Amino acid sequence: MTNGTTTDTAPAHAGAVSAPQTNQVFAAIDIGASSGRVMLGRVSPSTGVSLETIHRFPNGVVELDGGLHWDFDALFAEVLKGLAAAASVATKNGERIASIGIDTWAVDYGLVNDAGDLTSVPFSYRDERSRATVERVHAVISPEKLYATTGLQYLQFNTIYQLAAEPNLAGLQALLIPDLIAFLLTGVRRTEATNASTTGLFDAVAGEWATEFLDALGVPRNIFPELIQPGETVGTLLPAILEQTGLPADTTVVAVGSHDTASAVAAVPAQVLSATGDQDFAYISSGTWSLVGVELNKPVLTEASRKANFTNERGVDGTIRYLRNVGGLWLLSECQRAWAAQGFSQALPALLDSAAALPAGGPQINADDPAFTAPDNMPDRIRAAVRNTGAVLADRPAAVVRCIMDSLAAGYARTLADAERLTGRSTAVVHIVGGGSQNRLLCQLTAAATGKVVVAGPVEATAQGNVLVQARAAGVVAGGLAELRHFVIAGEELERYEPAHEVSGVPS
Repeated sequence: MTNGTTTDTAPAHAGAVSAPQTNQVFAAIDIGASSGRVMLGRVSPSTGVSLETIHRFPNGVVELDGGLHWDFDALFAEVLKGLAAAASVATKNGERIASIGIDTWAVDYGLVNDAGDLTSVPFSYRDERSRATVERVHAVISPEKLYATTGLQYLQFNTIYQLAAEPNLAGLQALLIPDLIAFLLTGVRRTEATNASTTGLFDAVAGEWATEFLDALGVPRNIFPELIQPGETVGTLLPAILEQTGLPADTTVVAVGSHDTASAVAAVPAQVLSATGDQDFAYISSGTWSLVGVELNKPVLTEASRKANFTNERGVDGTIRYLRNVGGLWLLSECQRAWAAQGFSQALPALLDSAAALPAGGPQINADDPAFTAPDNMPDRIRAAVRNTGAVLADRPAAVVRCIMDSLAAGYARTLADAERLTGRSTAVVHIVGGGSQNRLLCQLTAAATGKVVVAGPVEATAQGNVLVQARAAGVVAGGLAELRHFVIAGEELERYEPAHEVSGVPS
Protein backbone atom coordinates (compact mmCIF):
# COMPACT_ATOMS: atom_id res chain seq x y z
CA MET A 1 0.00 0.00 0.00
CA THR A 2 1.42 3.40 -0.93
CA ASN A 3 0.73 6.40 1.24
CA GLY A 4 1.81 8.99 -1.32
CA THR A 5 3.89 11.12 1.04
CA THR A 6 6.69 10.63 3.52
CA THR A 7 6.08 13.66 5.73
CA ASP A 8 7.63 12.97 9.12
CA THR A 9 7.19 16.23 10.97
CA ALA A 10 4.06 17.42 12.71
CA PRO A 11 2.27 20.39 11.15
CA ALA A 12 2.57 23.82 12.69
CA HIS A 13 -0.87 23.59 14.30
CA ALA A 14 -0.09 20.39 16.23
CA GLY A 15 -1.70 20.56 19.66
CA ALA A 16 -3.65 23.71 18.82
CA VAL A 17 -7.02 24.20 20.52
CA SER A 18 -9.82 25.43 18.32
CA ALA A 19 -12.64 27.65 19.52
CA PRO A 20 -15.60 25.61 20.78
CA GLN A 21 -18.43 25.22 18.28
CA THR A 22 -21.79 23.75 19.23
CA ASN A 23 -22.09 21.84 15.95
CA GLN A 24 -18.81 20.04 16.34
CA VAL A 25 -18.85 16.26 16.29
CA PHE A 26 -16.00 13.79 16.55
CA ALA A 27 -15.30 10.65 14.55
CA ALA A 28 -14.01 7.67 16.51
CA ILE A 29 -12.36 4.79 14.67
CA ASP A 30 -12.50 1.91 17.14
CA ILE A 31 -11.15 -1.43 15.97
CA GLY A 32 -10.85 -4.62 17.96
CA ALA A 33 -9.50 -8.04 17.17
CA SER A 34 -12.83 -9.28 15.79
CA SER A 35 -14.63 -6.18 14.53
CA GLY A 36 -14.35 -2.48 13.98
CA ARG A 37 -16.59 0.53 13.64
CA VAL A 38 -16.63 4.20 12.86
CA MET A 39 -18.77 6.25 15.22
CA LEU A 40 -19.79 9.87 15.57
CA GLY A 41 -19.59 11.31 19.07
CA ARG A 42 -21.43 14.31 20.43
CA VAL A 43 -20.59 15.83 23.82
CA SER A 44 -22.97 17.80 26.03
CA PRO A 45 -22.77 18.78 29.73
CA SER A 46 -26.38 17.67 30.25
CA THR A 47 -26.49 14.42 28.27
CA GLY A 48 -22.84 13.42 28.39
CA VAL A 49 -21.38 11.57 25.43
CA SER A 50 -23.79 10.31 22.81
CA LEU A 51 -22.53 7.92 20.15
CA GLU A 52 -23.92 7.06 16.75
CA THR A 53 -22.58 3.99 15.03
CA ILE A 54 -22.04 4.88 11.39
CA HIS A 55 -20.30 1.82 9.99
CA ARG A 56 -19.48 -1.63 11.36
CA PHE A 57 -17.15 -4.11 9.73
CA PRO A 58 -15.58 -7.46 10.56
CA ASN A 59 -11.95 -7.96 11.46
CA GLY A 60 -9.97 -11.10 12.02
CA VAL A 61 -6.80 -12.97 11.29
CA VAL A 62 -6.17 -14.58 7.92
CA GLU A 63 -3.68 -17.32 7.14
CA LEU A 64 -1.12 -16.24 4.58
CA ASP A 65 2.14 -17.98 3.66
CA GLY A 66 1.85 -20.16 6.74
CA GLY A 67 1.40 -17.27 9.16
CA LEU A 68 -1.48 -15.44 10.83
CA HIS A 69 -1.87 -11.87 9.55
CA TRP A 70 -4.33 -8.98 9.58
CA ASP A 71 -6.00 -8.19 6.25
CA PHE A 72 -4.89 -4.60 6.58
CA ASP A 73 -5.85 -3.44 3.08
CA ALA A 74 -9.42 -4.58 3.69
CA LEU A 75 -9.36 -3.00 7.15
CA PHE A 76 -8.23 0.38 5.86
CA ALA A 77 -10.79 0.26 3.04
CA GLU A 78 -13.50 -0.18 5.67
CA VAL A 79 -12.12 2.76 7.65
CA LEU A 80 -12.39 4.97 4.56
CA LYS A 81 -15.90 3.72 3.88
CA GLY A 82 -16.87 4.56 7.45
CA LEU A 83 -15.36 8.03 7.31
CA ALA A 84 -17.19 8.76 4.05
CA ALA A 85 -20.47 7.66 5.65
CA ALA A 86 -19.72 9.79 8.72
CA ALA A 87 -19.04 12.83 6.55
CA SER A 88 -22.37 12.32 4.81
CA VAL A 89 -24.30 12.00 8.09
CA ALA A 90 -22.63 15.06 9.59
CA THR A 91 -23.37 17.14 6.51
CA LYS A 92 -27.05 16.16 6.55
CA ASN A 93 -27.26 17.13 10.22
CA GLY A 94 -25.57 20.49 9.67
CA GLU A 95 -22.61 19.37 11.78
CA ARG A 96 -18.87 19.61 11.31
CA ILE A 97 -16.51 16.72 12.03
CA ALA A 98 -13.80 18.50 13.96
CA SER A 99 -11.38 15.60 14.22
CA ILE A 100 -10.80 11.88 14.00
CA GLY A 101 -9.41 9.66 16.76
CA ILE A 102 -8.13 6.10 16.30
CA ASP A 103 -7.84 3.28 18.81
CA THR A 104 -7.11 -0.41 18.23
CA TRP A 105 -5.53 -3.38 19.99
CA ALA A 106 -1.87 -3.14 20.98
CA VAL A 107 1.56 -4.64 20.12
CA ASP A 108 1.05 -5.33 16.37
CA TYR A 109 2.57 -3.13 13.67
CA GLY A 110 3.20 -2.64 9.99
CA LEU A 111 6.63 -2.02 8.48
CA VAL A 112 6.84 1.05 6.23
CA ASN A 113 9.75 2.02 4.01
CA ASP A 114 11.11 5.47 3.18
CA ALA A 115 8.67 5.79 0.26
CA GLY A 116 5.73 5.31 2.61
CA ASP A 117 4.88 1.82 1.37
CA LEU A 118 3.68 -0.94 3.64
CA THR A 119 6.26 -3.62 2.85
CA SER A 120 4.36 -6.66 4.11
CA VAL A 121 1.01 -7.70 5.54
CA PRO A 122 1.07 -7.03 9.32
CA PHE A 123 1.38 -10.14 11.47
CA SER A 124 -1.19 -10.89 14.15
CA TYR A 125 -0.10 -11.35 17.74
CA ARG A 126 -1.80 -14.75 17.56
CA ASP A 127 0.92 -15.96 15.20
CA GLU A 128 3.53 -18.20 16.81
CA ARG A 129 6.61 -16.64 15.18
CA SER A 130 7.72 -14.71 18.26
CA ARG A 131 7.76 -17.77 20.53
CA ALA A 132 11.18 -18.76 19.16
CA THR A 133 12.70 -15.32 19.85
CA VAL A 134 11.90 -15.07 23.55
CA GLU A 135 15.00 -16.92 24.76
CA ARG A 136 17.18 -14.98 22.32
CA VAL A 137 15.89 -11.65 23.64
CA HIS A 138 16.26 -12.73 27.27
CA ALA A 139 19.82 -13.85 26.60
CA VAL A 140 20.65 -10.24 25.74
CA ILE A 141 18.33 -8.45 28.16
CA SER A 142 17.29 -10.34 31.26
CA PRO A 143 13.58 -10.48 32.16
CA GLU A 144 14.47 -8.67 35.40
CA LYS A 145 16.12 -5.80 33.51
CA LEU A 146 13.29 -5.62 31.00
CA TYR A 147 10.72 -5.28 33.75
CA ALA A 148 12.73 -2.84 35.86
CA THR A 149 12.80 -0.48 32.88
CA THR A 150 9.55 -1.08 31.01
CA GLY A 151 7.30 -2.46 33.75
CA LEU A 152 5.65 -4.54 31.04
CA GLN A 153 3.91 -7.83 31.63
CA TYR A 154 5.58 -10.73 29.85
CA LEU A 155 3.57 -11.93 26.88
CA GLN A 156 5.32 -13.87 24.17
CA PHE A 157 3.73 -11.67 21.50
CA ASN A 158 4.90 -8.33 22.89
CA THR A 159 6.31 -6.11 20.17
CA ILE A 160 9.90 -6.57 21.35
CA TYR A 161 9.72 -10.30 20.58
CA GLN A 162 7.93 -9.74 17.27
CA LEU A 163 10.62 -7.30 16.10
CA ALA A 164 13.28 -9.82 17.05
CA ALA A 165 11.64 -12.21 14.57
CA GLU A 166 12.01 -9.77 11.66
CA PRO A 167 14.74 -10.83 9.20
CA ASN A 168 15.74 -7.31 8.13
CA LEU A 169 14.68 -3.94 9.55
CA ALA A 170 17.15 -1.73 7.68
CA GLY A 171 15.46 1.30 6.16
CA LEU A 172 12.10 0.49 7.75
CA GLN A 173 9.92 1.97 10.48
CA ALA A 174 7.41 0.07 12.60
CA LEU A 175 4.06 1.81 12.91
CA LEU A 176 1.71 0.35 15.49
CA ILE A 177 -1.69 -0.36 13.95
CA PRO A 178 -3.48 2.88 15.01
CA ASP A 179 -0.38 4.89 14.07
CA LEU A 180 -0.30 3.14 10.70
CA ILE A 181 -3.90 4.14 10.05
CA ALA A 182 -3.13 7.72 11.11
CA PHE A 183 -0.12 7.78 8.79
CA LEU A 184 -2.16 6.64 5.81
CA LEU A 185 -4.73 9.33 6.58
CA THR A 186 -2.32 12.21 7.19
CA GLY A 187 1.16 11.29 5.93
CA VAL A 188 2.56 11.97 9.42
CA ARG A 189 4.48 9.28 11.26
CA ARG A 190 4.05 9.31 15.03
CA THR A 191 3.81 6.77 17.83
CA GLU A 192 1.12 7.47 20.41
CA ALA A 193 2.40 7.00 23.95
CA THR A 194 -0.22 4.70 25.48
CA ASN A 195 0.37 2.17 22.74
CA ALA A 196 4.14 2.70 22.80
CA SER A 197 4.07 1.56 26.42
CA THR A 198 2.92 -1.91 25.32
CA THR A 199 5.94 -2.60 23.09
CA GLY A 200 8.49 -3.67 25.71
CA LEU A 201 10.77 -0.92 24.40
CA PHE A 202 9.36 2.03 26.38
CA ASP A 203 10.84 3.37 29.61
CA ALA A 204 7.99 3.40 32.13
CA VAL A 205 9.57 6.11 34.30
CA ALA A 206 11.13 8.40 31.70
CA GLY A 207 8.22 8.09 29.28
CA GLU A 208 10.66 7.72 26.37
CA TRP A 209 11.98 4.94 24.18
CA ALA A 210 14.41 2.57 25.94
CA THR A 211 17.11 3.06 23.31
CA GLU A 212 19.58 0.85 25.18
CA PHE A 213 17.29 -2.11 24.52
CA LEU A 214 17.07 -1.27 20.83
CA ASP A 215 20.87 -1.12 20.68
CA ALA A 216 21.24 -4.41 22.54
CA LEU A 217 18.96 -6.17 20.09
CA GLY A 218 20.52 -4.58 17.01
CA VAL A 219 17.27 -2.81 16.17
CA PRO A 220 17.64 0.63 14.54
CA ARG A 221 16.99 3.47 17.00
CA ASN A 222 14.57 5.09 14.58
CA ILE A 223 12.47 1.92 14.22
CA PHE A 224 9.58 3.84 15.82
CA PRO A 225 8.62 7.41 14.95
CA GLU A 226 8.61 10.25 17.47
CA LEU A 227 6.21 9.95 20.40
CA ILE A 228 2.97 11.90 20.61
CA GLN A 229 0.62 12.27 23.60
CA PRO A 230 -3.18 11.86 23.70
CA GLY A 231 -4.80 15.16 22.78
CA GLU A 232 -2.03 16.31 20.43
CA THR A 233 -2.74 16.74 16.73
CA VAL A 234 -1.16 14.22 14.38
CA GLY A 235 -1.97 16.13 11.18
CA THR A 236 -4.64 17.05 8.64
CA LEU A 237 -6.04 14.67 6.08
CA LEU A 238 -4.21 14.08 2.80
CA PRO A 239 -5.86 15.35 -0.41
CA ALA A 240 -6.50 11.80 -1.61
CA ILE A 241 -8.29 10.98 1.66
CA LEU A 242 -10.37 14.14 1.42
CA GLU A 243 -11.44 13.14 -2.07
CA GLN A 244 -12.38 9.61 -1.00
CA THR A 245 -14.27 10.59 2.13
CA GLY A 246 -15.77 14.01 1.40
CA LEU A 247 -14.49 15.35 4.73
CA PRO A 248 -13.65 19.06 5.11
CA ALA A 249 -10.10 20.08 4.23
CA ASP A 250 -9.29 21.16 7.80
CA THR A 251 -10.28 17.84 9.40
CA THR A 252 -7.51 16.73 11.75
CA VAL A 253 -6.47 13.41 13.19
CA VAL A 254 -6.01 13.82 16.94
CA ALA A 255 -4.07 11.32 19.03
CA VAL A 256 -6.26 9.67 21.64
CA GLY A 257 -5.52 6.75 23.94
CA SER A 258 -4.77 4.70 20.85
CA HIS A 259 -4.44 1.50 22.83
CA ASP A 260 -8.13 0.75 23.14
CA THR A 261 -7.80 -0.09 26.83
CA ALA A 262 -6.34 3.35 27.50
CA SER A 263 -9.41 4.96 25.95
CA ALA A 264 -11.71 2.57 27.83
CA VAL A 265 -10.11 3.34 31.20
CA ALA A 266 -10.37 7.08 30.50
CA ALA A 267 -14.15 6.57 30.36
CA VAL A 268 -14.48 4.51 33.55
CA PRO A 269 -17.29 6.33 35.45
CA ALA A 270 -15.38 6.51 38.75
CA GLN A 271 -16.05 9.15 41.37
CA VAL A 272 -14.07 8.17 44.49
CA LEU A 273 -10.63 9.67 45.10
CA SER A 274 -8.23 8.46 47.80
CA ALA A 275 -6.15 10.79 49.95
CA THR A 276 -3.09 10.03 47.81
CA GLY A 277 -4.75 11.16 44.60
CA ASP A 278 -4.96 7.62 43.26
CA GLN A 279 -8.39 6.44 42.25
CA ASP A 280 -9.94 3.99 44.75
CA PHE A 281 -11.48 1.76 42.14
CA ALA A 282 -10.59 -1.27 40.12
CA TYR A 283 -11.56 -1.78 36.51
CA ILE A 284 -12.10 -4.62 34.12
CA SER A 285 -12.12 -3.75 30.45
CA SER A 286 -13.98 -6.81 29.26
CA GLY A 287 -13.94 -7.85 25.64
CA THR A 288 -11.90 -10.29 23.58
CA TRP A 289 -9.36 -9.98 26.39
CA SER A 290 -10.02 -8.90 29.97
CA LEU A 291 -7.73 -6.16 31.24
CA VAL A 292 -7.97 -6.17 35.01
CA GLY A 293 -6.30 -3.58 37.19
CA VAL A 294 -6.17 -0.23 38.95
CA GLU A 295 -5.17 3.31 38.00
CA LEU A 296 -1.98 4.74 39.52
CA ASN A 297 0.10 7.89 39.34
CA LYS A 298 3.44 6.05 39.07
CA PRO A 299 4.55 2.57 37.97
CA VAL A 300 5.23 -0.37 40.27
CA LEU A 301 8.52 -1.91 39.12
CA THR A 302 9.25 -4.33 41.95
CA GLU A 303 10.43 -7.89 41.50
CA ALA A 304 7.24 -9.08 43.20
CA SER A 305 5.22 -7.22 40.58
CA ARG A 306 7.25 -8.82 37.79
CA LYS A 307 6.77 -12.29 39.20
CA ALA A 308 3.03 -11.64 39.42
CA ASN A 309 3.16 -10.64 35.73
CA PHE A 310 1.51 -7.25 36.15
CA THR A 311 2.01 -4.56 33.57
CA ASN A 312 2.51 -0.80 33.86
CA GLU A 313 1.03 0.78 30.74
CA ARG A 314 0.49 4.47 30.08
CA GLY A 315 -2.98 5.90 30.37
CA VAL A 316 -4.43 9.22 29.29
CA ASP A 317 -2.88 12.20 31.11
CA GLY A 318 0.23 10.26 32.10
CA THR A 319 -1.56 7.87 34.43
CA ILE A 320 -0.43 4.27 34.83
CA ARG A 321 -2.72 1.40 33.95
CA TYR A 322 -1.48 -1.20 36.41
CA LEU A 323 -3.09 -4.37 35.16
CA ARG A 324 -2.80 -7.93 34.04
CA ASN A 325 -4.21 -9.55 30.94
CA VAL A 326 -6.71 -12.23 31.85
CA GLY A 327 -8.58 -14.48 29.48
CA GLY A 328 -11.65 -12.85 28.01
CA LEU A 329 -14.81 -13.34 26.03
CA TRP A 330 -12.68 -14.70 23.18
CA LEU A 331 -13.31 -18.07 24.83
CA LEU A 332 -17.07 -17.61 24.54
CA SER A 333 -17.07 -16.21 21.01
CA GLU A 334 -14.84 -19.04 19.77
CA CYS A 335 -17.16 -21.60 21.36
CA GLN A 336 -20.16 -19.96 19.72
CA ARG A 337 -18.37 -20.08 16.39
CA ALA A 338 -17.61 -23.78 16.82
CA TRP A 339 -21.16 -24.60 17.86
CA ALA A 340 -22.64 -22.64 14.95
CA ALA A 341 -20.50 -24.71 12.58
CA GLN A 342 -22.03 -27.81 14.16
CA GLY A 343 -25.58 -26.51 13.66
CA PHE A 344 -26.15 -25.18 17.20
CA SER A 345 -26.89 -21.47 17.21
CA GLN A 346 -28.80 -20.62 20.40
CA ALA A 347 -28.98 -16.88 21.06
CA LEU A 348 -26.47 -15.68 23.63
CA PRO A 349 -29.02 -14.39 26.21
CA ALA A 350 -30.75 -17.79 26.29
CA LEU A 351 -27.40 -19.55 26.47
CA LEU A 352 -26.34 -17.40 29.43
CA ASP A 353 -29.66 -18.04 31.17
CA SER A 354 -29.14 -21.78 30.75
CA ALA A 355 -25.64 -21.44 32.16
CA ALA A 356 -26.86 -19.36 35.12
CA ALA A 357 -29.42 -22.05 35.99
CA LEU A 358 -26.67 -24.62 36.58
CA PRO A 359 -25.45 -25.25 40.14
CA ALA A 360 -22.56 -23.20 41.46
CA GLY A 361 -19.24 -24.85 42.19
CA GLY A 362 -18.68 -26.43 38.79
CA PRO A 363 -15.30 -27.07 37.16
CA GLN A 364 -13.01 -24.20 36.25
CA ILE A 365 -10.03 -23.61 33.98
CA ASN A 366 -7.18 -21.12 33.93
CA ALA A 367 -8.84 -18.75 31.45
CA ASP A 368 -5.62 -16.91 30.60
CA ASP A 369 -3.63 -20.04 29.76
CA PRO A 370 -1.76 -19.45 26.46
CA ALA A 371 -3.28 -22.73 25.25
CA PHE A 372 -6.47 -20.78 24.55
CA THR A 373 -4.82 -18.00 22.50
CA ALA A 374 -5.16 -19.60 19.06
CA PRO A 375 -8.54 -20.11 17.34
CA ASP A 376 -10.42 -23.37 16.56
CA ASN A 377 -11.87 -26.25 18.60
CA MET A 378 -12.36 -24.11 21.72
CA PRO A 379 -15.08 -26.29 23.37
CA ASP A 380 -12.85 -29.36 23.00
CA ARG A 381 -9.84 -27.52 24.40
CA ILE A 382 -11.83 -26.28 27.39
CA ARG A 383 -13.09 -29.79 28.17
CA ALA A 384 -9.54 -31.12 27.84
CA ALA A 385 -8.28 -28.47 30.26
CA VAL A 386 -10.97 -29.47 32.75
CA ARG A 387 -9.96 -33.15 32.42
CA ASN A 388 -6.39 -32.15 33.22
CA THR A 389 -7.65 -30.83 36.58
CA GLY A 390 -9.21 -34.21 37.34
CA ALA A 391 -12.78 -32.99 36.81
CA VAL A 392 -15.31 -33.66 34.09
CA LEU A 393 -17.22 -31.05 32.09
CA ALA A 394 -20.52 -32.06 30.51
CA ASP A 395 -20.63 -31.98 26.73
CA ARG A 396 -23.36 -29.32 26.66
CA PRO A 397 -22.99 -25.70 25.58
CA ALA A 398 -24.57 -24.40 28.80
CA ALA A 399 -22.03 -26.31 30.91
CA VAL A 400 -19.12 -25.00 28.87
CA VAL A 401 -20.44 -21.42 29.10
CA ARG A 402 -20.86 -21.68 32.87
CA CYS A 403 -17.31 -22.99 33.13
CA ILE A 404 -16.06 -20.00 31.13
CA MET A 405 -18.00 -17.48 33.23
CA ASP A 406 -16.96 -19.03 36.56
CA SER A 407 -13.35 -19.21 35.40
CA LEU A 408 -13.27 -15.58 34.25
CA ALA A 409 -14.82 -14.34 37.51
CA ALA A 410 -12.35 -16.37 39.56
CA GLY A 411 -9.49 -15.03 37.45
CA TYR A 412 -10.72 -11.48 37.98
CA ALA A 413 -10.87 -12.01 41.75
CA ARG A 414 -7.33 -13.44 41.92
CA THR A 415 -5.95 -10.63 39.79
CA LEU A 416 -7.61 -7.86 41.79
CA ALA A 417 -6.40 -9.39 45.05
CA ASP A 418 -2.87 -9.44 43.64
CA ALA A 419 -3.17 -5.81 42.46
CA GLU A 420 -4.21 -4.67 45.92
CA ARG A 421 -1.38 -6.62 47.55
CA LEU A 422 1.28 -5.33 45.17
CA THR A 423 0.18 -1.67 45.30
CA GLY A 424 -0.72 -1.58 49.00
CA ARG A 425 -4.15 -0.21 48.14
CA SER A 426 -7.69 -1.39 48.67
CA THR A 427 -10.48 -0.78 46.21
CA ALA A 428 -14.11 -0.13 46.99
CA VAL A 429 -15.76 -0.88 43.67
CA VAL A 430 -15.05 -2.76 40.46
CA HIS A 431 -16.06 -1.06 37.21
CA ILE A 432 -16.69 -3.41 34.31
CA VAL A 433 -16.67 -1.60 30.97
CA GLY A 434 -16.87 -2.84 27.42
CA GLY A 435 -18.88 -5.70 25.98
CA GLY A 436 -18.67 -7.77 29.16
CA SER A 437 -20.64 -5.14 31.06
CA GLN A 438 -23.75 -6.41 29.25
CA ASN A 439 -23.15 -9.97 30.45
CA ARG A 440 -25.29 -10.05 33.59
CA LEU A 441 -24.08 -13.50 34.59
CA LEU A 442 -20.43 -12.50 34.37
CA CYS A 443 -21.04 -9.27 36.31
CA GLN A 444 -22.88 -11.04 39.13
CA LEU A 445 -20.32 -13.83 39.35
CA THR A 446 -17.56 -11.20 39.49
CA ALA A 447 -19.28 -9.42 42.38
CA ALA A 448 -19.59 -12.72 44.23
CA ALA A 449 -16.01 -13.79 43.52
CA THR A 450 -14.40 -10.45 44.45
CA GLY A 451 -16.70 -9.60 47.34
CA LYS A 452 -16.99 -6.10 45.92
CA VAL A 453 -19.75 -4.03 44.39
CA VAL A 454 -19.60 -4.21 40.59
CA VAL A 455 -20.74 -1.24 38.51
CA ALA A 456 -21.37 -2.23 34.90
CA GLY A 457 -21.08 0.17 31.99
CA PRO A 458 -20.58 1.87 29.72
CA VAL A 459 -20.55 -0.73 26.97
CA GLU A 460 -18.93 1.77 24.62
CA ALA A 461 -16.28 2.98 27.05
CA THR A 462 -13.51 2.82 24.46
CA ALA A 463 -15.34 5.01 21.96
CA GLN A 464 -16.43 7.40 24.72
CA GLY A 465 -12.85 7.82 25.95
CA ASN A 466 -11.73 8.34 22.36
CA VAL A 467 -14.33 11.07 21.79
CA LEU A 468 -13.75 12.83 25.12
CA VAL A 469 -10.02 13.26 24.46
CA GLN A 470 -10.85 14.71 21.06
CA ALA A 471 -13.48 17.01 22.56
CA ARG A 472 -11.03 18.30 25.13
CA ALA A 473 -8.44 18.94 22.42
CA ALA A 474 -11.06 20.96 20.53
CA GLY A 475 -11.90 23.03 23.62
CA VAL A 476 -15.42 21.64 23.90
CA VAL A 477 -14.70 20.23 27.38
CA ALA A 478 -12.01 21.04 29.91
CA GLY A 479 -10.31 19.49 32.88
CA GLY A 480 -8.60 16.26 33.79
CA LEU A 481 -9.81 12.68 33.86
CA ALA A 482 -12.18 13.34 36.76
CA GLU A 483 -13.97 16.00 34.73
CA LEU A 484 -14.06 13.84 31.60
CA ARG A 485 -15.55 10.97 33.59
CA HIS A 486 -18.41 13.18 34.78
CA PHE A 487 -19.55 13.38 31.16
CA VAL A 488 -19.71 9.58 31.10
CA ILE A 489 -21.70 9.45 34.32
CA ALA A 490 -24.13 12.10 33.00
CA GLY A 491 -25.01 10.08 29.93
CA GLU A 492 -25.09 6.50 31.21
CA GLU A 493 -27.52 4.27 33.08
CA LEU A 494 -25.11 2.16 35.08
CA GLU A 495 -26.08 -1.16 36.65
CA ARG A 496 -24.98 -2.16 40.14
CA TYR A 497 -24.34 -5.75 41.32
CA GLU A 498 -24.03 -6.57 45.01
CA PRO A 499 -21.58 -9.26 46.11
CA ALA A 500 -24.05 -10.96 48.44
CA HIS A 501 -26.15 -12.37 45.61
CA GLU A 502 -25.20 -15.95 44.79
CA VAL A 503 -25.69 -17.27 41.26
CA SER A 504 -26.77 -20.85 41.79
CA GLY A 505 -29.64 -22.33 39.87
CA VAL A 506 -31.11 -18.88 39.18
CA PRO A 507 -31.36 -17.45 35.65
CA SER A 508 -29.35 -14.28 35.05
